[in-house]
Formats: sequence, structure tokens, C-alpha cells
Amino acid sequence: MTYPTGPEAAETAKPFFILYLEGSEYAEELRRLSYWVEDLLLPVYGAEVTSSTPWCPRWREHPEAIAYLHGLWLAWQERTGPRAQPSDPATWHQSYLWPTMDALRSPNGPFAGCKPGGHRPKERPRVERDDGPDC
Repeated sequence: MTYPTGPEAAETAKPFFILYLEGSEYAEELRRLSYWVEDLLLPVYGAEVTSSTPWCPRWREHPEAIAYLHGLWLAWQERTGPRAQPSDPATWHQSYLWPTMDALRSPNGPFAGCKPGGHRPKERPRVERDDGPDC
């Protein structure tokens, strides 16, 4: 996927964050994210799954986890890519990796209730729309 650069970019570019993508663009970005998560992030930084550090084997079914992981991956690309400074990988670990993994794997995070080999969908809060004064 290529986005315009220069002055016209602000007017024509779509947001790149995965939650703004749809259809085949979303599917392709999720495929690319999955490759990074499963072939780099988890083998290197995954640590053991316990009740206090859960991980869901079906993490793609947790939109909150997808959002966290996509942000982490974008930061990884920026902090380890060709324009990265020598200290950028350390910054990525300290400022991005550990806060994100702590939030994801918190006992009350998006994987709460999921266990190795088991997924538990989370019920989201109900929202009531306020369509104006009915008082």
C-alpha cells in the first residue's frame, strides 16, 4: 500500500492505523502483522503464558489486541528501519514493547479469561445513544 507524500498527502491520504482500514486492505495488513507477531514478537518476547500473563492463541479475534500490536509493529518499523538511530531499538524496548506487552498480558487485559488452547470472547459494554432531550 502506498500513500501520497508531500503537500497533497494531508488532503488525500487515508489513515494508516489498522482500525481505519477495511476489506482487503485490512486483511492484508492483518496478514502482515500476524507474520511479525508470530515469527518475531512471540518467539523472542512471548514469555510463558500463565494466569497472570495470559495470551490468546486466537489474538486476531481481539480488536483491542490488534490495535495494540499494530501500534507496536509500526513503532518497531520506525525504530529498527533504515532511518533508525543507534539508540532507537533501546527506545523501542523501553517506551513501546514493555508497556504494550504489560497492557496486553495483564490479568484484566484483552486476553483475560483466555487460556492456552482456549479463547473466550469478551462482552463489550453496552452503549445507549442519546438522540436528544426526552425529559
